[in-house]
Amino acid sequence: MVRVVGLGLIQNEHGVWCVRRKVPKRLEEAVARVQGAPRARQPWLKRSLRTKDEKRAKVLAKPIMMEFDRILAQAEALLVEHPVRTSLTEAEIKTISDYFYAHELGADEELREEGVGTDPIFADVHRQLTEAGIEFESPFEVPQTSSGLSDRMMYKIEEDTSTVLPAVKKALARGNVDFIRYELNELLQLFRINLDPNSSDFRKLALAVMRAEVRALEAIQARHQGEPVESPKLVEPGAASATSADGWRLRAAYEEWVKVEPRKKSTQLEFARGIDRFIELHSDLEVSQISRRHVREFRDAAQLVPARRSGKLLKAGLPELAEYSRTHLDEPRLKAATINKWLNCLGAVLNWSRKNGLIPDEAPWSDPVSGMRLTETKSNRQPWEVEELRLLFGSPVYLGGERPIGGKGEAAFWLPLLALFSGARLNELAPLTVDDVKIDAASGVRFVTVIEDEEAGRGVKTEQSVRAVPVHPELVRIGFVDFVERVRASGGASARLFPQLTPGPKGGFGEAFSKWFGRYKRALGVENPSSVFHSFRHGFKDALRAAGVQEDVNDALTGHSGGNAVARGYGWRDMVRRFGFPTLNAAMEKVAYPGLDLSHVRWTPDHMGTRGAKRGHGETG
Repeated sequence: MVRVVGLGLIQNEHGVWCVRRKVPKRLEEAVARVQGAPRARQPWLKRSLRTKDEKRAKVLAKPIMMEFDRILAQAEALLVEHPVRTSLTEAEIKTISDYFYAHELGADEELREEGVGTDPIFADVHRQLTEAGIEFESPFEVPQTSSGLSDRMMYKIEEDTSTVLPAVKKALARGNVDFIRYELNELLQLFRINLDPNSSDFRKLALAVMRAEVRALEAIQARHQGEPVESPKLVEPGAASATSADGWRLRAAYEEWVKVEPRKKSTQLEFARGIDRFIELHSDLEVSQISRRHVREFRDAAQLVPARRSGKLLKAGLPELAEYSRTHLDEPRLKAATINKWLNCLGAVLNWSRKNGLIPDEAPWSDPVSGMRLTETKSNRQPWEVEELRLLFGSPVYLGGERPIGGKGEAAFWLPLLALFSGARLNELAPLTVDDVKIDAASGVRFVTVIEDEEAGRGVKTEQSVRAVPVHPELVRIGFVDFVERVRASGGASARLFPQLTPGPKGGFGEAFSKWFGRYKRALGVENPSSVFHSFRHGFKDALRAAGVQEDVNDALTGHSGGNAVARGYGWRDMVRRFGFPTLNAAMEKVAYPGLDLSHVRWTPDHMGTRGAKRGHGETG
């Protein structure tokens, strides 16, 4: 029987304490790669503490749990730096298998040139046993000279190759790629490729590496009989993957481009996806050879990608996705905005490659992406209708104190209100801290700063979004200031207002909340697909216009540059110096939503933790 004490500390059936940590499903493959595990996925991290004493186990567990944190962080970083790929080019497969072949023969050659092998270890063990008076038998004498490999080492090489060669041939005949999985994971790490182990190209690569191992072992056996077998030159993975004989390839150029300046996780993932899709269609071409024909074919294929994918389509490459759409004509497809992001990334990498010499100056070249972007349809997002707002703010979250599990505590209550009365984006509001809510000493105006902070995983959409937004009087009446002070009292100035919100796969704190909010508003009867969280932002801008607020003040409060060049590029302190808090606050006080009565909405401290999380509207098990 297994006994569990606290988070991660368990006692097995023998009474020995162990530490374990569940690996998030999306990180299972990356953790296996980081750990060098022979299997494709690692669902648990587990370590024996080798003690039956519970008190000692609790002490020993702490550094191991910290180590688990580091492993998970490394896995997370692996996904960011090297997004999952589902395909390889034939050139990549050949390069990796040739590297393995050259490595195996090179290691054997180094062993023979050194002429010693493990004989020093054998001699040391032999001496220790003799001095201890322990009787033992050995078929080999201790070598007295280091002039060439001993009989023992020659026998060991022969035994190893004659044992492994039949085994790998048998696995190759059966197509059993698990036989080579450990070596394959090591090679993929070396080549900085995060390849989906369930993809067809993973099997293709595994079989190629197994064939390379058969060739290497047969060459080593021939060398063992005195035949002169040369070791191929071992080309380092960085050099092999970066350039061909003629120039830089796209993936290597993209990786160099990424190093130029840090980018948000969501941007990295989105851009990497565009590069991956291009390579899936055209293979990893040299950047100097990418033509307008390549870009046009890529754009046309991208327009066939289904917008909603499940099952096998989740792992499918661009050619397969395009083929699927040709036989499923009614399926909705990617929007032009997404395809243009892929084209933007491709164009950015190619133009950077030209400016930085990856495409030689003497090579005739022009931007093949220029003029290829699609016309985007204007967003159909509209402000919420008053009746829809009444449904939302008359729901159990605001009338009954409910805190649905998916709403993540007080975020369910405050985020829609903050968006309604600030126009801020969800991923700007979700990571707010106590310290982001400030008071201007000169004017007494209380305001919220929306500030980019990459180290905290926070981000804003544009530089103009670093701004100060006065707290609307209605938020004060409802209890926002009281809420902030309550969080300050329990967690200090750096405490996050909504700690249950955590970064999603794209790095945004509001990703999971956005999905819950969509389900919640539909369960309330708000079926209009245009009424989404971002629509609060449109409503706020319209409310400022309706109140007669100048457009440059409107843009400053919402982080839009609009058509006014003066409004571009200033942070919140510059914004305050230009307009002054009295002007900004006066504009904020004018924001109103005629027909919407929120007098029944009031936050009280007993909402925090006393009612508990409940499964709310639109939530299932």
